[in-house]
Amino acid sequence: MVELKNEKFCVKIDTHGAELKSVRGNGREYMWHGDPKFWNRTSPVLFPFVGAVRDDVYRYEGKEYPMSQHGFARDMEFTLLSSDAEKASFRLVSTEETKEKYPFDFELVITYELRENELTVLWNVKNTNEKRMYFSIGAHPAFLCKLDENGTIGGNYLKFDAEGERTATDFSDGLVQNTTHSVNLDEDSCFALDEPTFDNGVLIFEKDQAKRVALVDKEKKPYVTVSFDTPLFGVWAPEKKNAPFLCIEPWYGRADRADFTGEISEREYEESLEAGGSFQGSYRILFE
Repeated sequence: MVELKNEKFCVKIDTHGAELKSVRGNGREYMWHGDPKFWNRTSPVLFPFVGAVRDDVYRYEGKEYPMSQHGFARDMEFTLLSSDAEKASFRLVSTEETKEKYPFDFELVITYELRENELTVLWNVKNTNEKRMYFSIGAHPAFLCKLDENGTIGGNYLKFDAEGERTATDFSDGLVQNTTHSVNLDEDSCFALDEPTFDNGVLIFEKDQAKRVALVDKEKKPYVTVSFDTPLFGVWAPEKKNAPFLCIEPWYGRADRADFTGEISEREYEESLEAGGSFQGSYRILFE
């Protein structure tokens, strides 16, 4: 466990999965602690896939490869490259085992940097092949909610960085559907959260519908704000479990559509790198 610390906050990151495990400050813990009764993770890194592939297989150059939801990086041990009081970097590289299910050589470096009450997470993906590489990457941080008198997330809101209606892509059985539904925001650009919000799974907001969303309390005061430059993001809590947390998930990529039958290169939002190329992405979390 690697610790970042300043006068205001203490952050803990596990080398297993390079997973953010704890953020403490202002007299409280902000991160979900991974109780398997609801969900046994805290903030897994999604790589080299975000979400599921149809029938748990994908195709590359005519061959089928097995792949579980969200890829394998979250279940692997990273090497600590460097660390100081407020910054740490972790590295994962391809192995013969990963190449059996993902036929690309890669280097993934994840850096966490704490400044005051803001944590920046940077992803750097390098293609170490002599051919084009395809991948997705995303975040899945789970934030503890301020619960109401009934012990539920009711009374919390999700606040967007702009006014007006939003459109969520329908999702079921782990796959994206070809339909959408409207998410109406109030005059404060918020929509109310409650347990039934996630009865059908994750809410997926595509096509750059926001670059900053905040978890706010019943007075509409933000206590966690996530900023990102990804083209889409998800909002999730476990279905029908009355969980005490909410995930805000910036994604470069997403699950397959239910009717998708193409190759990895044809997946929507899929990233690609030429031989020797590198990709950089990031998101930021402000804790208040």
